[in-house]
Amino acid sequence: MEIETPTNVTIKGILGLLMANVGDDDKKKRLISLGMGDPTAFSCFTTTSVAEDAVVELVTSHKFNGYAPTVGLPQTRSAICEYLSTNLPYKLSPDDVYITAGCTQAIEVAISILASPNANILVPRPGFPIYELCAAFRNVEIRHFDLLPENGWEVDLDAVDALADQNTVAIVLINPGNPCGNVYSYNHLKKIAETAKKHKIVVIADEVYGHLAFGANPFVPMGVFGSMVPVLTLGSLSKRWIVPGWRLGWFVMTDPNAIFKNAKTVERLKKYFDICGGPATFIQAAVPRILKETSEAFFTRTLNILKHTSDLCANKIKDIPCLTCPTKPQGSMAMMVKLSIPLLKDIKDDIDFCFKLAKEESVILLPGRTVGLKNWVRITFAAEPSSLEEALERVKSFYHRHSYEQNGSVDP
Repeated sequence: MEIETPTNVTIKGILGLLMANVGDDDKKKRLISLGMGDPTAFSCFTTTSVAEDAVVELVTSHKFNGYAPTVGLPQTRSAICEYLSTNLPYKLSPDDVYITAGCTQAIEVAISILASPNANILVPRPGFPIYELCAAFRNVEIRHFDLLPENGWEVDLDAVDALADQNTVAIVLINPGNPCGNVYSYNHLKKIAETAKKHKIVVIADEVYGHLAFGANPFVPMGVFGSMVPVLTLGSLSKRWIVPGWRLGWFVMTDPNAIFKNAKTVERLKKYFDICGGPATFIQAAVPRILKETSEAFFTRTLNILKHTSDLCANKIKDIPCLTCPTKPQGSMAMMVKLSIPLLKDIKDDIDFCFKLAKEESVILLPGRTVGLKNWVRITFAAEPSSLEEALERVKSFYHRHSYEQNGSVDP
């Protein structure tokens, strides 16, 4: 029997193709990638020395070279439990916390645990394509609801009502938003919780960018509404601590009324984690110290840089006529920008735009099609300000070469 491979587009897959398309002549410009959400590529983003010292101390202690429990080290689960409980109106139990290899594995766990015959999950568009890929492997149907750019990328709740049926098991919420840079208000999150409750579905709260909010709305964890509707909280150290390569994430049942968290579900989760490989034991062991000792000054510095680079990005885009930013970023590390194809004489769509840009200018942007929106692009602003400025100047030059403008006029 031949097994089909899912045909879903992935961010890393597209970025690999774009990198391979970068010009290779002698006059090639230095590569600037604004396509991947990995701030460690730029020297202005570094983790705290507390995190580094904790890992060094534990890896050289020789105490954490063996296997960890499949659900995670007890002290790691307890530390994450305390960290998350700080912002909730109730206290979590360490048993609610499961340690994963980054947030990506937490997504895979969530979809696998919810998978059942004919099940469907509601996912935002634009969104993060790993959800579609995981669902394809589990034969779970994905139904897309739109985020509304004119309303700060809020969820189209009418669309959610229209999509949900008796086979819907969950709705995915990414906040702070990837790829849009939005941060939802308390009131909007409450409406989402009420909608999920009405349809008797679980909320998968993807909070990998948790606390990376630098606009008008503070970050509110979806678990705040856990007493109203079961919430599966997914997160990691990756973004807030700038250590995506450490692959330390969590899957947490923020469900104080045990609507989803029954004995059968817990047993199923434990068995599923028996076949999952979690993060390195010494990384897990470092978590309590990292969470306890990281200073607010470190977090503030990161937020100040992201605020500066997001403002820089939004302002530079105003000088590129084919790009429009409908909503200024309020958080996370990326933003969605609308591409006006009619202004370009030899560009077919967002994919064509990004491939030609990579070839001619050695700048990588992510085609919007990758995250569900044709003729948009995602720009990661978690970059060195000088590199961001240079990259967008090259995009501007690319626009002028490919636009209908001739000596300041537009061809008829």
